[in-house]
Amino acid sequence: MSEQLQEGLIRISDDVVATIAGLAALETPGVAAMSGGMSEGLAKRLSGKNAQKGVSVEVGQLEAAINLRIVVLYGSPIQEVGRRLQESVREAVENMTGLRVVEVNVKVEGVAFKDEAGAEQEEALTVRVK
Repeated sequence: MSEQLQEGLIRISDDVVATIAGLAALETPGVAAMSGGMSEGLAKRLSGKNAQKGVSVEVGQLEAAINLRIVVLYGSPIQEVGRRLQESVREAVENMTGLRVVEVNVKVEGVAFKDEAGAEQEEALTVRVK
């Protein structure tokens, strides 16, 4: 997106839109990780780095289309998680960029068990002092 103002030009890169979408997706209940593995998903949550994993975007002058690949937590209602995900990503991108999000497509590529997700998160968050 770019907008010509009297003071100059404002451009929002595709990477910025993808990062916003990825971070919003990871905050959605029922989403265990973006496609690519549990530890990568946790790293993204903790650091914000590589938040574009599992996200592709098409950004025009006024609109954006977003594709997400996710792993859901076992027992989560997938349709409901998908709808919440679409809503939260759309809201985050529109509020932060001013772009109109025309579609948010979600592909569920895996299921994570709470024990696996919890164990990896707990292990990563535990500080070990020797």
